[in-house]
Amino acid sequence: MTKPDYCRKLRNLRILNEYTQADIALLLNIRQEQYSKYESGVHQLPIHLLVKLCKLYKVSSDYILNI
Repeated sequence: MTKPDYCRKLRNLRILNEYTQADIALLLNIRQEQYSKYESGVHQLPIHLLVKLCKLYKVSSDYILNI
């Protein structure tokens, strides 16, 4: 299974902004293990969490999704 492109963007944005996966999970009100699955491409990121991440990083969903 190939990892979706947005997974790499999520990881890069998180590292660039000096967050850990645990930090992001706390902000999204989910477990770190669940966020890890989104970032690794095991599970698809729900739209409501994508919106929260866009606001957090101050980027568009187009940017994260490579549209």
